[in-house]
Amino acid sequence: MNSRQRVLAKLAGRPVDRLPLMPITMMLASDVLARPYRDYVTDHRVLVESQLATAERYGLDYVSVISDPTREACDLGAPITFFADLPPAVQEDNTLLADRATLARLTQPDPYAPGSRMLDRIRGAAMLRERVGRDLAVEGWIEGPCAEGADLRGLNTLMYDFFDDPPFIRDLFEFIIEMELAFARAQIEAGCDIIGCGDAAASLVGPQIYEEFVWPYEKRLFDRIHEAGGRVRLHICGNTRAILDGMGRLGCEMIDLDFMVPVAEARQAMGPAQVLSGNLDPVHAVREGTPEAIREGLAACHAAAGDAYIIAAGCEIVRDTPPANFLAMHDYARESAG
Repeated sequence: MNSRQRVLAKLAGRPVDRLPLMPITMMLASDVLARPYRDYVTDHRVLVESQLATAERYGLDYVSVISDPTREACDLGAPITFFADLPPAVQEDNTLLADRATLARLTQPDPYAPGSRMLDRIRGAAMLRERVGRDLAVEGWIEGPCAEGADLRGLNTLMYDFFDDPPFIRDLFEFIIEMELAFARAQIEAGCDIIGCGDAAASLVGPQIYEEFVWPYEKRLFDRIHEAGGRVRLHICGNTRAILDGMGRLGCEMIDLDFMVPVAEARQAMGPAQVLSGNLDPVHAVREGTPEAIREGLAACHAAAGDAYIIAAGCEIVRDTPPANFLAMHDYARESAG
């Protein structure tokens, strides 16, 4: 069983020879290639070489085009600040939709537009598929409605909008899921097996707002990705304990758990079949821990999750993680029973 077969079998609930290893790597991957992070996020060729080198060094079962959350916002014309060796960022005090009326004037971006950041990611996905063949799983990436809404409107302003202007929120999320579906379809056509979706801001809204405003749009987006032939990995950073039940009803093949979310609690909320990943603290447990403690932590996660489990940290493996600590995750995967 090769890595891609292992990942797809696990996501489908079929037996595997061992647990897949699918931690998120971004800045660490650029450091493996010794390239500034700006190169990683702006040139798909650097991203591809970095992902391939990282997967080989640490025995990962997949490669991914995840890099930063600003690609879609950038292609819509949002002001984005780029840094030499850090992720690009939206300008909270100068957002594209500072005036809500701007939304009515926006047109859907073409993911294939020459020079667009979305096209750069699509090309990265196609190149990864070409380079790994059918040996490794390839993961695409999009933003969820709440996260993209925060990028376009500003996080704090978006939180007020849920109370001040619910119709605007619905119009905004309608626009976003159409954009993200087109982006996801393009990545699936480029060869992605899985579409990761980051919806970090959803951990901040509380269960009532999540159920009323966020969940219906996530559900529609993921259902349509499934119709397009993709599989979904949901990644919501932060404390999602209050919305675990809703997350479990989305029908995602894989759900990441950040370190503050107990694996046993997620399992109870989502049932035995939902594939979970996480939840080691990327800083205190993985970067600052010991290989022995990391293996013990993964064993505890595995025991709490049961068979429907994929090895990963709670979020991105941070860039200065000691190689021996990262390799401890690889060692646990190799020794595990699927």
